[in-house]
Amino acid sequence: MISVEDREQIRRAYFSEEKSQREIARELGHSRKTVRKAIESAEPEGYRLRRPRPAPVLGPYKVRIDELLEENERLPRKQRYTGHRVYRDIQGRGYSGAESTVRGYIARRRREKKKPQVYIPLEFDPGTDAQVDWGEAIAIVGGERVTVQVFLMRLCYSRKLFVRAYPRQKQEAFFDGHVAAFHHFEGIPRCIAYDNLKAAVLRVLEGRNRQEQDRFVVFRSHYLFDSRFCTPGQGHEKGRVEDGVGFSRRNFMVPIPRVASFEKLNEHLLSCCRADDQRRVDRQKMTIGEAWEVEKPHLLPLPERDFDCCVTRAVSLNPYSQVEFETNRYSVPSDEASRNLVLKAYPFRIDVLYGNDVIASHPRCYDRKQDILDPFHYLPLLEQRPGAFDHAKPIRGWREGWPPVYEELLARLRAQWPDGRGVREFIRILRLHRDHADDLLSRTYKTKRSRPQEHGV
Repeated sequence: MISVEDREQIRRAYFSEEKSQREIARELGHSRKTVRKAIESAEPEGYRLRRPRPAPVLGPYKVRIDELLEENERLPRKQRYTGHRVYRDIQGRGYSGAESTVRGYIARRRREKKKPQVYIPLEFDPGTDAQVDWGEAIAIVGGERVTVQVFLMRLCYSRKLFVRAYPRQKQEAFFDGHVAAFHHFEGIPRCIAYDNLKAAVLRVLEGRNRQEQDRFVVFRSHYLFDSRFCTPGQGHEKGRVEDGVGFSRRNFMVPIPRVASFEKLNEHLLSCCRADDQRRVDRQKMTIGEAWEVEKPHLLPLPERDFDCCVTRAVSLNPYSQVEFETNRYSVPSDEASRNLVLKAYPFRIDVLYGNDVIASHPRCYDRKQDILDPFHYLPLLEQRPGAFDHAKPIRGWREGWPPVYEELLARLRAQWPDGRGVREFIRILRLHRDHADDLLSRTYKTKRSRPQEHGV
């Protein structure tokens, strides 16, 4: 086969210089047949297999392989002939070649029969539809490399995107992502499409029927949107948000974000979503932000109050003034403790309530069997039992980060009142931290220490 440059040279010699085919063949060193083909067409001919390649070993068994592949179409999906089983069948009939040759032939036959998947282009009206999905990404949070779960919602008309990261794909995170997205969009889409997520679907029934989670039904009722669930395994039914998962990962999280907390990570993702409003999607007349301005009046209005995106549990106090949730124990103020309490687990915090009052709040821990202790919760009890001060676990953890001036103050108080009063006085000072900053208390003590004292500290 000659190159395209040689073909062009032949055609110029024939059509422009009016040379004969015989003369061109002699001058350029090509056969007259090659010259004639170049003159007939400027397009090079593709390779064509004139006759099937010989397969002396596999050839006699191709008919049998084709029969087994046809039979596969009538067999149950989990009881069909595999490539290895086909190989064993023809091997028993005398085939002496390699199994890889059989597998290669089966793959070619399947490609020939497989029809390409085609889809219908869709167009959405403003405010009608949105799609939701979860994805995963890597981030460095607080110096630790973690896999974060990324919630995504995309409006189908404007393609406006919302992305938010969570430690786990919990139902409360699922709801929280919706609420944050609704505020970002300044309204609620009328219908949202989902995969069959456990946070929303308890059981997949026949066809498009689903047994939904009760809590999801309550959430949907609060915001009055409709839901639609995709056919299992048919991700193209919500392709816009599927594309958004990869898009956000490539564009919002490369290079890998290094942040102090999930709060900072979500601030970064939100700023990326806002910047994405300036993008113009291929074949669209408006930018995403301009299309959103068109879509916004068609969205449902936000309710007066947000849904309480939490899991609620009745909990009991243990002897150490703690309540347990998902194997972790969270402290409760010892002077406000009650036997029967209610715990609310939000995506990033834990609240403990007595009646309608929040008596304790902690950052939520996603590790297992951890004690999350607030030293302030134990100060009233330590005032009554100052002898336990040095061994109290909440104080020991706090004490590791104290400035040296605190240890000096504790030592002086103990020297002055060795009977326990010195520790009690120190605990009263520690309780000031609830209302005053650490550095203010340190500066105050240093100032008082620099002045002459007549009586004690």
